[in-house]
Amino acid sequence: MQQTPNAHVRPNPQSGPDLNREPKCAPSPESAPAPAPAALFAKALALHRTGRLDEAEALYRQVLAAQPSHFDSLQLLGVVSMQRGNYAKAVKQIATALEQDPDNVPALNNRGNALNELHRFDEALASFDRALRLQPDLAETHCNRGNALKELDRFEEALASYDRALALRPDYAAAYGNRANALNALGRYDEAAASCERALALAPNFAEAHCNRGNALKELGRLEEAVASYDHAIALRPGYAQAHCNRGNVLHELHRFDEALCSYDRALTLRPDFAEAHSNRGNVLQELKRFAEALSSYDRAVMLQPDFAEAYSNRGNALKELDRFDEALASFARARSIRPQFADAHFNEALCRLLIGDLARGFEQYEWRWGTEQLRSEQRNFTEPQWSGAEDITGKTVLVHAEQGFGDTLQFCRYLRRVAERAGKVIFEVQKPLLTLMRQFAGVAQIVVRGEALADFDLHCPLMSLPRAFATRLQSIPAQPRYLDAPADKAKAWRERLRTHQDLRVGIVWAGSPRPGLPHASRLDRQRSIAFECLAPILEVAGCTFYSLQKGERAVAQLRASTLRHHVVDFTDELHDFADTAALVENLDLVIAVDTSIVHLAGALGKPFWLINRHNTCWRWLREREDSPWYPTARIFRQDATRSFDPVIARLAAALADHAADHVRAR
Repeated sequence: MQQTPNAHVRPNPQSGPDLNREPKCAPSPESAPAPAPAALFAKALALHRTGRLDEAEALYRQVLAAQPSHFDSLQLLGVVSMQRGNYAKAVKQIATALEQDPDNVPALNNRGNALNELHRFDEALASFDRALRLQPDLAETHCNRGNALKELDRFEEALASYDRALALRPDYAAAYGNRANALNALGRYDEAAASCERALALAPNFAEAHCNRGNALKELGRLEEAVASYDHAIALRPGYAQAHCNRGNVLHELHRFDEALCSYDRALTLRPDFAEAHSNRGNVLQELKRFAEALSSYDRAVMLQPDFAEAYSNRGNALKELDRFDEALASFARARSIRPQFADAHFNEALCRLLIGDLARGFEQYEWRWGTEQLRSEQRNFTEPQWSGAEDITGKTVLVHAEQGFGDTLQFCRYLRRVAERAGKVIFEVQKPLLTLMRQFAGVAQIVVRGEALADFDLHCPLMSLPRAFATRLQSIPAQPRYLDAPADKAKAWRERLRTHQDLRVGIVWAGSPRPGLPHASRLDRQRSIAFECLAPILEVAGCTFYSLQKGERAVAQLRASTLRHHVVDFTDELHDFADTAALVENLDLVIAVDTSIVHLAGALGKPFWLINRHNTCWRWLREREDSPWYPTARIFRQDATRSFDPVIARLAAALADHAADHVRAR
C-alpha cells in the first residue's frame, strides 16, 4: 500500500485584539458622544480585557443602540466573534467598522487574521498589505502577513515578512516561531529548529514553538526528540489538538502504532472536526490491519473537508485492502480530480490497476512514481530524452538504468533483449551487487554500475518504464522460462560441493530487508517477513535438505540463535553478490521464500519457487492466482483474509511432503 503522509497544519500564533489601546470613536453627526454610551463602552472594554465576552458583547450592543456608528464597538464586536471562533461573523462585523474608518490599521489587521482563519488567504494578504501601506513599521502585521503568504505556499516571501517583523522587533517570539514554519516548508529544517530555539529562549512557555520545533526535528529524523517537543507543548497546553496530532504522526513513524492511535484519539476528543487527525488516524489503523475502521476515519475526514485529496487517496488504499477495487479506483479518481498533479493518487491508482491485471492503464499511471515522496529522490535527470517506445531507435545508443530494488531489476531486465533488437546499442546501468550476474546477459553491449562514468548515449529509459514502452498486457508478458544464467564456473563449483546431497535440495528465505528512511518499504517488509521459527513445519518435512539463502543481519541472527538451526545448511557467508547466490540456486531443486529478490532470481534462472505471499500482495503477483504470468516456475501460497501465515505454512509443508516423496520415487 502506498500511503500518503499528510502535511501538518502547523499552528500560527496570531496577534490578539488590540484591547489596550485608547478607543477611537467614529465621527458622529452630533458634536460629541453622550456620556452614557461612553461609560457603557468603558465598562464593556474592561470586561472584554478580562475575558468576560458575553457581558462585553451585551454592552457593546447597548452602545451601538445609542450610537450606531461607534467605531470601536463595531470593531470589537468582531474581535469577540474572532475569540469565539466565529470568523465569518467577525469579518462582516469588522467590515462594518471599516466602512466608518477604512484606514484603521488595527481593524485591517484583525480582519486579515479572521480571513486567514477562513482560509481566504489572498483577501487576508490584501488586508495586511493595506495596513502596512498605512503604517509600514508594524512588526505584528508583518508577522501576520507572513502567515498568509505561508498558507499560499509563497514561502520565501513569508520568510521575508517574518524577518522584517524581527528587524522591527528582535524579541518577537511569535515571529521566530512562525518563521520556523516557512523554513520547514522550504526544507531548511536545521534553521527551523534554531528559529524555534530562539523563540523558546524568549518565551520558554511558548507551546506553539515547542510544537514547531517537533515538526523540524521530525524532518531531521530526530524522532524521539520530536516526541519530547510535542510532549512539552502538550504539558503547557493540554488542549492543543495539533500537537497531539503531530505527536501521533511521529509515533507512527516510530512504529508505536497503539500510542499513535491514542494521540489521534485525544486530538479528536479536543477537536472532533479535525479532518487531518481523522485521516492520519486512518493511516495508523491501516498499519494495525483494522481496515474497516480506517475507512470510517477517512470517510469522516472527507465529509469534514470535501477537497481533502490526501484523505481520498489513502481511503482508496483502505478500500483496496478490503478488496473493493472499483470503489478504490473511484476514490483515487476523486483525489486526482481535486488535485490533478497529485502524484501519490496517480501512483496508488497505478498499483491498484496493476494488481487487478489492468496493465495498460496501470503502467501508464506508474510513470507518476517519480512525483511521490518515496521515489522523488531516485529520479534521474539526464539531458538526453527518455525513450517512450514510440521513437525509432535504430542505430541509436539507449541507456537503460535500474531503479528501486534488486527484485525489480531481476524481474524487468527480461526486456533488455527487446530493446537490443530495436536499438543499435544498449548500455545497462545496475546496482553493484548485480553487476557480475548481469554480465551473463546476452544482447547488452555494456554493463555499468550506478555511479560510474557513462559512455555517450542518445536516449535513456528507466527499467520499469519498459513494460509501458512495449505496451505490455497480461497476454503479452515476455515470460520465457529462463532469461538469466549463473556464471558457469561458480555453478560448477557448487555442483561439485553438493553432489553427495541426494535429498530434495530446498533453498529458504524468510525475511526481506528493511530500507531505512523509506517508511513505505519498511512497512511492507514487516508485512511480508516472518520469523525463522515459523518455518518449523516446513523444516520437519522428511527427504529434504534445506539451504539458507537469507541475507540480512537480523534475520541471519534468528537462524543462528534458533534450536532449529541444525535443520539448515548455511553457506551465506560465502555468498558475496547475486552471482554467488545464483550459482548456489542453480544447484537447488526448489526455492521457498517470502516476497524478496530471491524469488525473482529463482524465476529468472528458470528454477521452481514457492512464494509465501501476504494477503495484500504486491501488484506483480495479481489476485487469487496460484501461478504467475511473469514466471512459469512460480507457485503462490497466499494468506487468506485472516492475514495469518500459519495456514500458509501448513499448506506449503503438506505440498512439500508430497514433492519430496515424488523426488524419492524418481531417484
